[in-house]
Amino acid sequence: MKLALIVLGGLALLVVAGAAFVVYAQDVEMPEYRLVEQDGPYEVRDYPAMVVAEVGRPGARRDALRAGFGSLARYIFASERPGPKIAMTAPVTQQRRERIPMTAPVIQSQGTGGDWTVRFIMPSKYSLADLPEPVGDGVRLEEVPAQRRAALRFTGKASDEVMAEKEAALREWLVKHDLQATGPAVYAYYDGPMTPWFLRRYEVLIDIAGGHRQAD
Repeated sequence: MKLALIVLGGLALLVVAGAAFVVYAQDVEMPEYRLVEQDGPYEVRDYPAMVVAEVGRPGARRDALRAGFGSLARYIFASERPGPKIAMTAPVTQQRRERIPMTAPVIQSQGTGGDWTVRFIMPSKYSLADLPEPVGDGVRLEEVPAQRRAALRFTGKASDEVMAEKEAALREWLVKHDLQATGPAVYAYYDGPMTPWFLRRYEVLIDIAGGHRQAD
């Protein structure tokens, strides 16, 4: 009986924590987009141009994400620079730095300083000129142009195996629907470690060539 009460109490705490996060998440700005197509968990979206703070970090996916998150958090919370704090947004994104062939022009290189690029999306009220300059730690500000992206949303855990599986599924869906990928996969993380694992939202996104997909 005592064990049952403990289990029920633990479940209740998880539910409360999850509900609290839902309330919190309503106050966190997320990038707006126009939904072009939807096919179950798969979507095609048009995103406007947005400003991001980004940093390159090497290593395994989780290690690079953790290191990049820390550097970007220090930037937006003004712990290493003068000026005001910047509100946190969601999601935090991460993508593998593309390797460019030696014959390609130097101007086509994708990012610097690491195997992964980790990004915080800046609140929409800021232009590139409005933001305080980063100080050290490799953080840089960039304006990302408007882009069309395919997305696969899921919840649960985000192990390397799961992320690879979801990316493969999205790429298979692109091939099936004659959509051309134009960039590397982007992993989007919406929730923090305090959110119960079964409520955590993730997405895999891939930039695609413009134009509407033909209906099946």
